[in-house]
Amino acid sequence: MIEAEQLHARILARLDMTRDMEDEELTELIYEVLQEVSQEEYLPLDQKTMLGKELFNAFRKLDLLQEFLEDDDITEIMINGTQNIFIEKAGRISQSDKRFLSADKLEDVIQQIVAGSNRLVNEASPIVDARLADGSRVNVVLPPVALNGPIVTIRKFAKEVITMNKLMEWQSINSEVSGFLASLVAAGYNIFISGGTGSGKTTFLNALSQYIPKNERIITIEDNAELQIQNIKNLVRLEARNANVEGTGEVTIRDLIKSALRMRPDRIIVGEVRSAEAIDMLQALICTI
Repeated sequence: MIEAEQLHARILARLDMTRDMEDEELTELIYEVLQEVSQEEYLPLDQKTMLGKELFNAFRKLDLLQEFLEDDDITEIMINGTQNIFIEKAGRISQSDKRFLSADKLEDVIQQIVAGSNRLVNEASPIVDARLADGSRVNVVLPPVALNGPIVTIRKFAKEVITMNKLMEWQSINSEVSGFLASLVAAGYNIFISGGTGSGKTTFLNALSQYIPKNERIITIEDNAELQIQNIKNLVRLEARNANVEGTGEVTIRDLIKSALRMRPDRIIVGEVRSAEAIDMLQALICTI
């Protein structure tokens, strides 16, 4: 049985590298190669369709990750090197039978992801946080820090905005607590949300934000933008930035908190506090913001 890697090599050998190929042309070339293969050995129609999609994703999108990203039931994707990929569905983690064709292909996908967030990752700077176009959060750790190959973790977020009503439907919270929290938000109380990894902190904060008065000026500060604040017109979204290749241009959460205090905010929402920015956040609280 012909391997996907062999199909990939056949198509790559026929690509015209002197110009950009349209998606339709690439699709036509892929199925031309698949048709040739089906004459050499039997390929069922469903397998041919599946291979066609996988090959297109390998050349145009995020390779085998694309299938996982398009599956709304998957909430987390964990890549431990080229051969070990795990996914989380309904709170349960299982190993996928998918594999990257090579370390180079995985590296290409990683660079494509981080470039989309204007980030940089390499051996000299092997750890980076980024996000996908749909808002999914990505963490990358490369060798030599990662001993078993490139590590990529993708946290997907629900396309549907999770509201307090939805949380009550799921019995994650009751109406009494929801009403109490609504009163605290409306009154301008300072609220901290804490919890373990994957416990739903961001989801809960997004839901809680529905109680913010619509006429207020809100400033959000995040490492990677993932908050979904709804129905606030006077909304300013700030995102931290890593240093460039020269080691300059870094903008930290701490820098953004200081700047936000000069923007006449009614509220400042800080996505995550993990280090020195806690000092500035506490100072902001003292200023009753």
